[in-house]
Amino acid sequence: MAFERSRRPSDPRQAAEAAFKAATTKAPEAAPATPARPAPTSQAGPAVPGAREMVTLRLDRAVLEHFQKDGPGWQDRVNAALKAAVGL
Repeated sequence: MAFERSRRPSDPRQAAEAAFKAATTKAPEAAPATPARPAPTSQAGPAVPGAREMVTLRLDRAVLEHFQKDGPGWQDRVNAALKAAVGL
């Protein structure tokens, strides 16, 4: 009596997606009594102070080498230089 049966009782990808959805889904909130300010245009929601965002940035090879020559922490040095350039 041979029959097809999966070695795993559930699909691990579906289980992971369900766990992620359960952990990241907020319960619906009651409508505010007063009108709130318009939502920010960012789809990520309100920014967390001090949080950083991962981005892809194309730099000239010479600029990259300049920041990497002192070793690890070059991303922080690039960030500091950009903040100084824009006056933050």
